[in-house]
Amino acid sequence: MVPRVGKEAGGQLIQIRDRLGEPLRVAIAGRLKAGKSTLVNALIGRRVAPTAVGECTRVVTRFRYGPADRVDVVCRDGVRRSLPLDDDGMIPQRLGVPASRVAYVDVTLTSEKLRDLTVVDTPGLASTDTVVSARAEEAVGVSTAPFDADIDADSAGEVAAAEAVVYVFTQAVRADDLRALEAFRDASSRLASSPINALGVFGKADTLVGGAGDPWPVAAPLAEQQATLLARTVSDVVPVVGLLAETGESGRLTGADRDALQRLSELPAAELRILTASADLFRTRPGPVGAEQRERLLTLLDLYGIGFALSQLAADRNLSTGELVRRLVAASGFPRLRHTLQETFRWRSDAIKAGWALARLERLAGHTRDEGDRERLRDAVERLLRDPAYHRLRLLDAAQRVATGSVPMPVEWEQELTRLATSEDPRWILRLPEATTDELAAAAVAAANRWRVYAVAGAGPAQSRVAQIAQRGFHILSQQLRSPQVQR
Repeated sequence: MVPRVGKEAGGQLIQIRDRLGEPLRVAIAGRLKAGKSTLVNALIGRRVAPTAVGECTRVVTRFRYGPADRVDVVCRDGVRRSLPLDDDGMIPQRLGVPASRVAYVDVTLTSEKLRDLTVVDTPGLASTDTVVSARAEEAVGVSTAPFDADIDADSAGEVAAAEAVVYVFTQAVRADDLRALEAFRDASSRLASSPINALGVFGKADTLVGGAGDPWPVAAPLAEQQATLLARTVSDVVPVVGLLAETGESGRLTGADRDALQRLSELPAAELRILTASADLFRTRPGPVGAEQRERLLTLLDLYGIGFALSQLAADRNLSTGELVRRLVAASGFPRLRHTLQETFRWRSDAIKAGWALARLERLAGHTRDEGDRERLRDAVERLLRDPAYHRLRLLDAAQRVATGSVPMPVEWEQELTRLATSEDPRWILRLPEATTDELAAAAVAAANRWRVYAVAGAGPAQSRVAQIAQRGFHILSQQLRSPQVQR
């Protein structure tokens, strides 16, 4: 296609082609101090993103795989300034360039977890920064104060290049959280965030209860309530104890830490309850572990993690450091988040990226200056969409429009469309886990007929267009189920 169009369109086509070959890009968004950078570190498997507020938390930071660890500050004028990681292996707090001049920070790491996932850490949402608030008022005439830092066009473009987004919350979602998320989407307008490609994370689940108490009886139902409230924004809300996930996934807990916890676990139960009732008591009560080591344990695990580790070691004095870390990660809720990301984003990354590329192609076809190029691009898009293999893109687009509420549809129809658009498992799509191939094919035909009737008799114009796309999707599914390869 590139040789058949002019230089301007050809250059953009090459960019789209190259982007399709890159790993899925996920933007992490949330309030200032919501735990975004802690979650980023857990996802990367290394503690490299600073969690304290500093210069680097006020700009967009991209983490991607590379053959060597490297930090480049990319300025708005295109100049790149390389920095070394600090003595702790983290991005330096000071970038050496005013934040207003920084487009983004480009970090390459040798972490294997970044081979198929690029993570974009964003500045905090819903800041109370009065300077930013004043700038927002001047720009739009309304006090929105959406970010902790000015998101210039370059930074917004870096965020918008993501195909998916994870929103990090703390405790209950407030009305200004929703406004902040809208501001985030406005600032990165090309990121079509919807329940199809967005996930919520309740990142500090352990803060719901005092001391070392178990937060999960509260965190689980609260996350379900948040998921209901944000049904038009995210596919799910997953509760996580971010600090435990970061400590476990980045391998920060040492044998010496485990031994210190072992000594504490041998204290009488009544003394342990007092010791873990508050951080101040844990720091100041007399005990077999020194103040410096106790402070380190608080930094690594906080009270919930310490209490959990103590109970595990009290039950099994021979528990190894590695097994204790594995149990801490399990107790953090991070495995569920990792699985959800795999199912929600990586598993359907090709469809998400293809949808992004198709949208870029359609925009290019509508805005390129050469009339001949516009026609050639439109023809190419139409040929792609006529191919049954590309019908998934129409399904994904239709499901996004329904999920965001732009095309209202009854809940059961919306849910069926979402399953069809986001899965290749016919048993899950049709909700027939024990069905035979023939039964699945018949159910797919019946579903296609239902959508055809809905398109003709039960819908307005917008719903009818969506229903026709769903009908064809189920028709294609029935054909696939009846193919000789499936029958075998």
